[in-house]
Amino acid sequence: MNTQPPLISPTGFILNTSENIRRVIFITCILFCITPYISPAVALVMGLAVAQFTGHPYLHINHKATHLLLQISVVGLGFGMNVHSALQAGKEGILFSIASITCTFIFGHFIGKWLNIEKKTSYLISSGTAICGGSAIAAISPVIKAGEKQISVALGCVFILNSVALFVFPAIGHHFNLTQTQFGLWCAIAIHDTSSVVGAAGKYGSHALEVATTVKLTRALWIIPVAFLSAFIFKNKSKKVSIPYFIALFVLAMVANTYIPVIKQVRPYIITIAKAGLTLTLFLIGAGLSGKVLASVGFRPLLQGIALWIIISVTALYAVMNLA
Repeated sequence: MNTQPPLISPTGFILNTSENIRRVIFITCILFCITPYISPAVALVMGLAVAQFTGHPYLHINHKATHLLLQISVVGLGFGMNVHSALQAGKEGILFSIASITCTFIFGHFIGKWLNIEKKTSYLISSGTAICGGSAIAAISPVIKAGEKQISVALGCVFILNSVALFVFPAIGHHFNLTQTQFGLWCAIAIHDTSSVVGAAGKYGSHALEVATTVKLTRALWIIPVAFLSAFIFKNKSKKVSIPYFIALFVLAMVANTYIPVIKQVRPYIITIAKAGLTLTLFLIGAGLSGKVLASVGFRPLLQGIALWIIISVTALYAVMNLA
């Protein structure tokens, strides 16, 4: 008779622990994430480990928490940026954004049809890849009346690839000796979610972070016209669109930092808090990627996401190296 304990607990996690222990582990990780000793990449790995070993004890509020925390953190980072530099970065990135968004939707449509992926799932994956990851999916899903399964598959696909990008992109940038401006542009175009864009660019350098954040948030404004177009394509007469108002707060933060001298005295503290918030956001994203979520994505939607991501990443890398 085999008396060895099972490798996987009845709850589906690797370790079979009580609810209280799960909470203690989770809160301890959170406390580590808000210290300066944990980088965004390490926080993401910690979150993934928690998701597989003990599970997220507060999973029911994870999406709202990450969404709000990311927005607050991005606004905080705005206090470290200059309006004039941001405008220059925005000008450099706008043509790349228009071209990449258009190409992503075209390639996404044909790849989705070729792989025989359900239409709304395919469209959400394309939207997340084209604009700003989870934020775009969250904004467009009610417009096209997507179901919970379709939304979770698209989100899972985007967040898996985001996790990879956080580690891979800085290494590729250094390999090709990209300047900080080039890397910031590339990140903003080729990485799906704002959290991973900021995490990867921040690791590369302060100017890369400024360029990437500005271009990515400018890119996020495309949610509005794309959502209206989506309502027309999927024949939704209500046409309710979620407008990303936090971008206006980000702009106000940049203006305050540029023109209000007193802000410079508190700026280092605001930026430190914002970076801690971003690190915590990536931990929460990782903690939400349980084995169940990963398994629910499926091979074909993930293949569509990977194919789209490779096409956009390679094309954008060539563009910033030769045209920027």
